Amino acid sequence: MASTVEPMRRKSFRALWLHGFHRVDYSEWGEPDNPRVLFCVHGLTRNSRDFDALADALCRDYRVICPDVAGRGTSEWLVHKTDYGYPLYLSDMAALIARSGAETVDWVGTSMGGLIGMMLAAQAGTPVRRLVLNDVGSQVPMAALQRLAGYVGKPEAFESLEAAEAYFRRVHAEFGPLTDAQWRHVAVHGVRRWPDGKYRLLYDPAIAGVFFGASMGDVDMTLIWNGVRCSTLVMRGQYSDLLLPHTLALMKLSHPGLQVHEVVGCGHAPSLMASDQIAVIRNFLHAP
Repeated sequence: MASTVEPMRRKSFRALWLHGFHRVDYSEWGEPDNPRVLFCVHGLTRNSRDFDALADALCRDYRVICPDVAGRGTSEWLVHKTDYGYPLYLSDMAALIARSGAETVDWVGTSMGGLIGMMLAAQAGTPVRRLVLNDVGSQVPMAALQRLAGYVGKPEAFESLEAAEAYFRRVHAEFGPLTDAQWRHVAVHGVRRWPDGKYRLLYDPAIAGVFFGASMGDVDMTLIWNGVRCSTLVMRGQYSDLLLPHTLALMKLSHPGLQVHEVVGCGHAPSLMASDQIAVIRNFLHAP
């Protein structure tokens, strides 16, 4: 990684929900007093470190905040597992926006992180100024949810970091053609070594309970999408099964100014680690 204006700082705060407080950890990049703030929020089973390359590239212009959503990364696992869900995630992110002191924020969200951003952007008085949705939109097909259900929450234990990396290369092959160094980054920050010496995934398996607890069908968020008024860019993986072309067509009907960039050679979801993907996001955020 290239050197930054201000090194990455790891921080945390206590967020309140129905059953008490829980700790939310996050990375912060750039000058601490920069009023221009960019939030980067990860997908269902991932964590803040997925955005290291993007944050490093943009932290000269922004204070970049990359949270570990509750139950992921180094954030606290919830005691009451039924609390995992979008109401809590929205509350936590609203608290973190307030903690940042920013009047407005820009938002980059991958999959789940994009849905959180969309929900926030649809609210009256939203602080979200520009929104980047990475491979997620107003409808999520049941087939994609069933694919995710095939691995989310499954107990995995690896004898070595190399074995963990092999797992990530297989499960997240649709991230695209990552370099060896990028795959190692995904692995190093995707597992934790337990006292028994084995490496386990860096998220609470219980996140799958609520996500897949009900019988799955297509998820229609059209009403929420129609409430979004800010400038929006959608990044879509060429082979994505979660964001389908007809969904994008429907999204454009209600938002004619929607910008779309298709990322060749990947599915769900583009890693946002490649320089060309970062350039697309930078240009969108900097546009007048």
